[in-house]
Amino acid sequence: MDIESARKKYHREICKKIVRLKRDKTKAVEYLNFADSGNRNSINIAKGLIDLIGYEIGQGAITGLRADDFFEVITKDFIQDIFQQLQHLRPGNWLYSTEQTVIGGDYILEPEILISRLPVSDDEINAKTQVLDNNKRFATATPLRESNYHVSNPILHASISCKWTIRSDRAQNTRTEALNLIRNRKGPLPHVVAVTAEPLPTRIAALALGTGDLDCVYHFALPELKKTIEKIDNPDQLDMLNTMIEGRRLRDISDLPFDLAI
Repeated sequence: MDIESARKKYHREICKKIVRLKRDKTKAVEYLNFADSGNRNSINIAKGLIDLIGYEIGQGAITGLRADDFFEVITKDFIQDIFQQLQHLRPGNWLYSTEQTVIGGDYILEPEILISRLPVSDDEINAKTQVLDNNKRFATATPLRESNYHVSNPILHASISCKWTIRSDRAQNTRTEALNLIRNRKGPLPHVVAVTAEPLPTRIAALALGTGDLDCVYHFALPELKKTIEKIDNPDQLDMLNTMIEGRRLRDISDLPFDLAI
């Protein structure tokens, strides 16, 4: 599946399984469930973005927790669909998980999506030339070598936090998860990123701008977001969006599988 087709499938699944029209009787307003009912800019941007995507949204109520769960799984499936086609760029036996996972036998991680690589056998290492001998005197601690451990755990490659929307507390939780991973790692730092559908750039900035604890933030529909904000003529939101894009702090979801191959 090519990236354009995969992205369309991703948006179709999100619209069908997650996006809902809600009504706030107190405020007498209709809004999509990833918009802030108390913020007119958020409501207008979310509506314009979904109009550009062009897929029919789902029916029936959905809780915020359920929306987050669907967002995690649909995003994981999208990444897997494309990343598996990049094996020639990033070879390995890859695992994709949305479950709490033990990595390296040392600590438990709780981000929404984890991508990890299984250790390899000595035969696989020696497939093209004799790199390892049978004496096992050297390279005895690397987690890449399956024979080094009685029970070998997957090697973490990427930790991906999924946030359907962003509020100040959720942004802080994402940063805390990233810092916990950075401080407790037992080897090279894996990719640490976030994916969101938040419509307001000023709120995305709570994750995208800062100290660099996250590699990058990815929006589920960045070109559509930019076109919508340009159309509704909101210079403040557009300036913030351009700042993040030009500063390489915000990218489209289609970039993520390729960035993971770096």
